[in-house]
Parts: sequence; C-alpha cells; structure tokens
Amino acid sequence: VSKQDIRERIWDHMESQNLADFPRPVHHRIPNFKGAPHAAELLPRLQAFRTARTVKVNPDAPQRSARFLVLDSKKTLLVPTPRLRTGLFNKITPPPGASKADLRRCATSQGVRSHSVPVGLDSKVLVDLVVVGSVAVSEKGWRIGKGEGYADLEYAMMVSMGAVHEGTPVVTIVHDCQVVDIPEALLEDHDIMVDYILTPTRLIATGRERPQPAGITWSKISPEMMEKIPILRSLRRREEQAGKDVALRDVAGSQRAAPPGGVRRPQDPQGVARGSPLLAATVSVGNLPHDARVSDLKRALRELGLMPPRLTWQGPRRPALLHYQDPASAQQAVSCLQGLSLGASTVRVALAEQQRDR
Repeated sequence: VSKQDIRERIWDHMESQNLADFPRPVHHRIPNFKGAPHAAELLPRLQAFRTARTVKVNPDAPQRSARFLVLDSKKTLLVPTPRLRTGLFNKITPPPGASKADLRRCATSQGVRSHSVPVGLDSKVLVDLVVVGSVAVSEKGWRIGKGEGYADLEYAMMVSMGAVHEGTPVVTIVHDCQVVDIPEALLEDHDIMVDYILTPTRLIATGRERPQPAGITWSKISPEMMEKIPILRSLRRREEQAGKDVALRDVAGSQRAAPPGGVRRPQDPQGVARGSPLLAATVSVGNLPHDARVSDLKRALRELGLMPPRLTWQGPRRPALLHYQDPASAQQAVSCLQGLSLGASTVRVALAEQQRDR
C-alpha cells in the first residue's frame, strides 16, 4: 500500500457514493464534501480555538466555513498564498463594519484574493492554531495530503520563521470516510501530524505521539522548487547565515528531485519511460476553443502553478505542447489538467508519447 493507493481509494469512494461536493471531480484535490460546514461547527468547541488569536487556515473549499468562523470570532485569519508563489501568508482584512454576509464572502476563494494583504518574513507573526486540509487521516493523527507537499512545506517554513512550535495545535476537517488506518511505514520526518480531527459526526483528539517537522529539510528541496517559490530563497539565506546546512537535493544524481516538503509524486507509468526524454516530458493540450489565444492557456496554467519552462503554440486548431523538465512534472500536469475548461471547451490532455503511440 502506498500513499497514492490510499488517496485514489478515498477519491473514488467519495465520487462513487456522491459524498463529494463542488469542485468535482475531487481527484487530485483536497476533497470538498457534503457536511463540511457542519464539521467546521465543531471548531469553536476546541479550547485551542477559543484561546487562539491568530489562526492559519488552508485555502481549500472544505475549510471555507472554518475561515468564516475565524473571522466571525474576531480573530486574525492567515491563508497561505496559492502554491506559495508570492509569499507564505496573506492576512484577510474584512471591510470596516463587515456583516456576517461580508465575512462569508471574505472566506471564499475570491474573498481571500480581494481582501488580503501579504505577511512578510519580518512580521514576527505567531500562529496559535493551524487548520489544514487532508485527503486521509488516521485517529493517531497521521495525515496524507493530495501529494504535492505544500501543507508540509508551509508548516516547515512556519517553524523556520518562528511562527509555530511543537506545541502549536493542528486541526483537520474531513468527512468520516477519510478517517482511515494509515501504515506507519508510509510516514516520513517531514510529514505534518494532526492533533484534532473534525468530521460531521465526531471530534477526535488524536493524542499524537510523533513529533512535528522541526523545520525545512533542505536536502528534500530541488533547485526547481527554489525557482518557483521566492520566499524559500529568503529563508535559505537566513538559515545559511545562521550556520545551518542548506544543501539542496542533487538533481543530477540517481535520486529524483522531490516536490515541496519532500513528498514524492506518483511514479510515472511505464509507458512514459520507453520513448525519448523530450516526448516523455511533453504534454499535449487539445480540443482548444476556436477563438483561444495562447494568453488564455498561459493564464490557466499560471493559476494552477503548472506553467512549463517552454510552451509551443500551434494555433487553436492544433494541440499546444507543454515542455516540462522531467517526466514526473509532465505526469503531474496531465493529472491536474484533467477536466480543465477554456471557454466552452473541455481540453483534452495527454502525454505527447501516448498520442504518438495512438
């Protein structure tokens, strides 16, 4: 059993049993679920929430009600920036005299974008409570995310900047079906643990025994991730000046570079490795709208954090080609772009080699 096996099983179950909520399908996401607002209503029952002044909540759909409750309780709400491209946190600042309806709008993804100010490394922020999304979690507090490692990296960065410590409580909000047994052999040192699990029917105190990550494991970070996440470069300079080992992962060696937090992506299908390296790392995006422009595709790729180093535009009547640095990045793009709509069209996405084989 791998982490990806567990993810796929839960995603498939939530879709087949119609437990999922918008956006769907929930595959490759932190899944939203029916009953998420009801599960979030358990948050004020936690003493850790009642005494907290600053709460960090992830930006995913199932935690929307949690973000509202933080604002409605007059607490400071911090939300990570999407894929950490422009920094670590945004502080949500509702308009003066905001009504409950205003606060609910501020808790949406659009509201987070419209009513926020960046929080820099020098802000000396202290986070009293962390709310994360999960794909799976065990009653022992062991957690599995969607496989990109951003929650683990966010926590490690907060440790490095002094915003959280070992005793800072971590909460996740999930459907009951997402509470499963997770083999301890799957856990790694960089994996964030959970202290409380909120579901539509239960509040679970995990009593976790494993420690939280002690900071950024630089040997798990690739140079590619350093380029994508500017705040990582700033943190690395600080830790280097403090005399810490900040050597990055050697992408030239036999070991593949890991995504943020050191979480590995699913292994590439065997078919990818058979062809040329160029084709194996190239993604074809077809069925484009007849009036599509390359700027439309680039905008969608940037919003998803999937912009490749090189893009070949052949006009809207022919597939666009996305050239990535390695097959793992290409396979991740194929997974995340499934179901993407441009205009009135749903694009067709495949590895270029698979199209050639057909």
